[in-house]
Amino acid sequence: MKIQKNNILWIFILILPFLGCKKNLDNVELTSPDSSYTFNLDVKDSFAYSVDWNNKTIIEKSALGFKLTGGTVLPEGVKVKNVEKNTQQKEWTPLYGEYNVYTDYYNEALIQLSCNNWHGELALRVRAYNEGVAFKYEINSNEDLQIDKELTEFCYPVNANVWASSHAQTEINKRRLSELSFIAERPLLAELSDSVFTAIGEAALVDFARMKFKKHQSKANTLVASLEKGKENQYPVSIAANGYNIPWRYIMAGENAAQILQNNYLLLNLNEENKIANSSFIKPGKVIREVTLTTQGGIACVDFAVKHNLQFVEFDAGWYGNEYDDASDATTVTVDPNRSTGPLDLHKVIGYANEKGIGIILYVNRRALEKQLDEILPLYKSWGVAGLKYGFVNVGPQKWTAWIHEAVRKAAGYGLMVNIHDEYRPTGYSRTFPNLMTQEGIKGDEESTPNDGVINTIFTRMIAGAGDQTNCYFASRVEEKMGSHASQMAKVICIYSPWQFLYWYDRPQESPPKKGGAGGAEGAIPEIDDLQFFDDVPTVWDDTKVIEGYPGKYVSIARRKGNKWYLGSITGHEAYNLSLKLDFLDKGSTYAAKIFSDNKSLNTRTNVQIREIKVNHRSVLEQNILQQNGLAVIFAPIKK
Repeated sequence: MKIQKNNILWIFILILPFLGCKKNLDNVELTSPDSSYTFNLDVKDSFAYSVDWNNKTIIEKSALGFKLTGGTVLPEGVKVKNVEKNTQQKEWTPLYGEYNVYTDYYNEALIQLSCNNWHGELALRVRAYNEGVAFKYEINSNEDLQIDKELTEFCYPVNANVWASSHAQTEINKRRLSELSFIAERPLLAELSDSVFTAIGEAALVDFARMKFKKHQSKANTLVASLEKGKENQYPVSIAANGYNIPWRYIMAGENAAQILQNNYLLLNLNEENKIANSSFIKPGKVIREVTLTTQGGIACVDFAVKHNLQFVEFDAGWYGNEYDDASDATTVTVDPNRSTGPLDLHKVIGYANEKGIGIILYVNRRALEKQLDEILPLYKSWGVAGLKYGFVNVGPQKWTAWIHEAVRKAAGYGLMVNIHDEYRPTGYSRTFPNLMTQEGIKGDEESTPNDGVINTIFTRMIAGAGDQTNCYFASRVEEKMGSHASQMAKVICIYSPWQFLYWYDRPQESPPKKGGAGGAEGAIPEIDDLQFFDDVPTVWDDTKVIEGYPGKYVSIARRKGNKWYLGSITGHEAYNLSLKLDFLDKGSTYAAKIFSDNKSLNTRTNVQIREIKVNHRSVLEQNILQQNGLAVIFAPIKK
């Protein structure tokens, strides 16, 4: 673990001149503080870089740069003018996260460049962390520029196995890099050998075009950055004069996929610090979706939330009309008759929820958002709403990347939290604006994803940050298509999201039967012992241990909140004999371990067996987990 456990913030910045630096250097080398990573920039024959990890080359010589509109390649005839190196080591405390404190420790080189075909200012900023390396281009011109394509390459030393998907909500499948036939999402996980895994992606994407990866047309084992163009644009990116920062591109490595996921806070470190001065309105928590769009259903959800330690109730599509109709007005409460017959007195529900200490989240489709954002944000604040869920947002092109992050900033100005749904994937912006609680960009329970797909998601998508899985528990799809009920519990631990939607297709018993053609209420929630797990589990953590796993096969993750530990284990296509050392538990303490596991021999609604044993840090947890099943454990210290 590289996370420090004290709460003392300390900063050490050392500016080191590049000793022996001369103009027109051919090579610049930067190593991480622990010397595990080495980034090498080579400008002798071309503008290219390579990366070594633990004395193994993980990225061979790969091109850098951009092609501008008009055909100019930036840079050509590149030379190194100057190099400034520094080291920073500090800790920072998030409002919430997978840890209660993060270490931000890196060596940095700002490499100032010149080229013979362009007279603006160009630099490459490189950081080498113990968790990975990252670089970004810095451009300053006295005129606006248009980028036609990015030339950044990622050249692997072998024909690696990669886990790739074409879109954020499509299946993630393992294939040979040479067989990649589509432009692939990021992060992209690769297996170079039995003991070398890598991940590549982008961080701090704020107002640039989204980068994905496409296979090079002629270079074997090489991926090239692919910037997304808007339908109306001839080029993907316009850069304003007088300074512009392009998002970071990063490379991570580990002996296994679990080590890379353990270090996913690298993306947060590559983003700017919290810019919200008064963040008291930001609250993580558990959510139930109100599926009937009725007053009675809303009140029932609030009462259920109070009883079962949830913090929010969300009203999804249909409360202000047909979400796909441009005429629907998000300033009104006008129930879509195709989803519900009502009646819905939303203001009564909001008032009742606020009295009970429960926040209300409202869904708004991008059609209304794009037209009415500046109107609805102050309006919803006056209604007493806690946050919004932005639905079916446009993502990818520069225009929409800038728009969605501006929409997050505007929401923060009104003290409103945000969940972005559909194709949006995070790159760490929640550090800068932590009112961005979570986002989709994930093939979740709405898609009935089986456990092997979920495990692929955990080791790829979750490198990027929080993911809204839209968990469901009592829906029939759990056993028919997805896995098991114990694995649904385990997902809440394994898939990090400060807002956890626990009951996506379920409604409280006091809620009326669902009427209408959409929304998906599949039955009332029975008051059974299983609910004690969801009542207890938190959504944000003080410590995280990605213990073991392999994409598609199995995963075990332990997390701590206060003095309790929580463990989730999930299996894919194959059964797994779990034999887990509990050495993450505090020494000197004895714990009551409440184990939730699948047992088909039980004649119950969910076939979840609940048992309790005593353990300590020397114990080994043994459990045979069948295929597409799971295990969840709550470790509570026993008072002496």
